[in-house]
Amino acid sequence: MNSPTTRARESILSKIRKSIADEASDNARRSAVVNRISAKPRVAAPQRVAAPDTDLIERFKDELRRQLATVIEAAAAAEISPALAEYLRTNNQPLRVRHGADAYLSLLDFQTTPGFEILKGRAAPDDSAGLSLAFAGIAETGTMALTSGADNPVTLGYLPDTHIIVVPRSRILATYEDAFELLRRERGSQPMPRTLNLITGPSRTADIGGRIVIGAHGPRRLLAIIAGDL
Repeated sequence: MNSPTTRARESILSKIRKSIADEASDNARRSAVVNRISAKPRVAAPQRVAAPDTDLIERFKDELRRQLATVIEAAAAAEISPALAEYLRTNNQPLRVRHGADAYLSLLDFQTTPGFEILKGRAAPDDSAGLSLAFAGIAETGTMALTSGADNPVTLGYLPDTHIIVVPRSRILATYEDAFELLRRERGSQPMPRTLNLITGPSRTADIGGRIVIGAHGPRRLLAIIAGDL
């Protein structure tokens, strides 16, 4: 049996519906919503990535640097480990990195760098650097899209002071809509990831006194490695 509260609410909502439209227009609006969702219309892309002569890789790099990230390009997988080691040394960080179960990251050869310690799994409180593989790069804002899961645990991008993200060169796209479309297409009938993290630069906030503070809610440093042979 409906409670008095439920009946009162239904009565109020019924009066509102009657006052703003009849059933026919309700059905028309419902159909319009269904059609729009099915059609997946695209809005106009920003001019900085929509122009025919736009170099998406360069735009992606420029936007990343504008957000205080460091960018390194690696033509082959063998170049990633030495570049990563040099970056850590330059920033006075230990040669110690943790990554998830991602197949590509697991094949990287860190043994060529003496003393490089590799850990696997979710981030621990004492981890200094996390390594992830981006699902896609988004050139319009220099953003990297990371899907959650055992391959790339979300904690790797929040707990360590340094976050390193490998971005496949072939998956640097113009817009957010391009990335969402690619995710839907590749997932097909499979469930979507629990979260899709959009990372643009190191963590920062201006909540206190209007002053920018780096590393307030996550990494103080962000390194993007654009890889060419995935």
